[in-house]
Amino acid sequence: MSDFGWEKNIRKVVPYTPGEQPEDKDIIKLNTNENPYGPSEELIKKIKELDIDNFRKYPNPAASELVEALADFHGVSKDKVFVGVGSDDVLAMSFMTFFFFFKKILFPDITYSFYPVWADMLGIKYELVPLTEDFEVKAEDYNKENGGIVIPNPNAPTAILMSRDDIISILKNSKDSIVIIDEAYIDFAPEGSSVIDLIDEYDNLVVVRTFSKSRSLAGLRVGYAVSNPMLIKYLNNVKYSYNSYTMNYPSIVLGKSVIKDNDYFKGTINKIIKTRESFSKELKELGFKVLPSSANFVFASHPDVDAVKIFDEAKKKGIYFRYFNAPRINEFLRITIGKDDEMKKVTDFLKDLVTEES
Repeated sequence: MSDFGWEKNIRKVVPYTPGEQPEDKDIIKLNTNENPYGPSEELIKKIKELDIDNFRKYPNPAASELVEALADFHGVSKDKVFVGVGSDDVLAMSFMTFFFFFKKILFPDITYSFYPVWADMLGIKYELVPLTEDFEVKAEDYNKENGGIVIPNPNAPTAILMSRDDIISILKNSKDSIVIIDEAYIDFAPEGSSVIDLIDEYDNLVVVRTFSKSRSLAGLRVGYAVSNPMLIKYLNNVKYSYNSYTMNYPSIVLGKSVIKDNDYFKGTINKIIKTRESFSKELKELGFKVLPSSANFVFASHPDVDAVKIFDEAKKKGIYFRYFNAPRINEFLRITIGKDDEMKKVTDFLKDLVTEES
């Protein structure tokens, strides 16, 4: 303990640990769920057309171009869309806006590890709701008094999708609380899995999305929320009280362009899904337990080979996975789906390792 008198007045939190971002480009990077396919030719063209003079000016604080494009894409009015610097920014703003310290908020015990960090930082009480033995969210477990609910769908790091009926059940049983459905990976789930279409029916629903996964823009940071106009207004009130200029000029312009180039990204999503299914099959043939995935990654464990051993040996070979040293999942690895040639190298590595260890 230091002798600084001022230290007792400082907010202390255990920070979120992001996935490692190695500088070596000659690796197979499967640890942060990025899209392995780059931006489209149309987007590259737009990058080259950016007006350099606009870099010296403040961007439009309302990010109107991007908001309008997102509203058109989802078939909603623009007062139902909120944008931020990646979905992390949107989620953090949502925690600040919708959750207080009066009642505990609820989220799964195995989920996106930023949720408890925001709650701790903001002094929000929370309760971890255990997943089932099969790592699924059980809707009835959320049927209790709460100050809000946050659930990723598909969940992370498990990749398991929750049904629309279960989400509707939660919405109906928590009418006096805000329910946030974090759809960071929804583009990799079966068509019709999103609940954005329910925002008019349930005024307590906030749906959060990102361009970091399916649309290859993790480096640009674009996220958004879709909800009813009142909740979007509250979000903007907090945003403008915190930082008016959250979205930069390139993010606004290129984010709009990405939406218009939707066919390209549908193509890359289909490629990833196809690779995910074939890779999952190959893992199972090697003896791995693979949870059913509706995301751009798989969550897998092997009964005979320790996850840390696989993680360390893979890293030596220039293959990066994500490992979580946490209860119930410390024998699992989260493996992002890369291109087919990358996954072939991963499969060959795992086959050799499993053969050697078994």
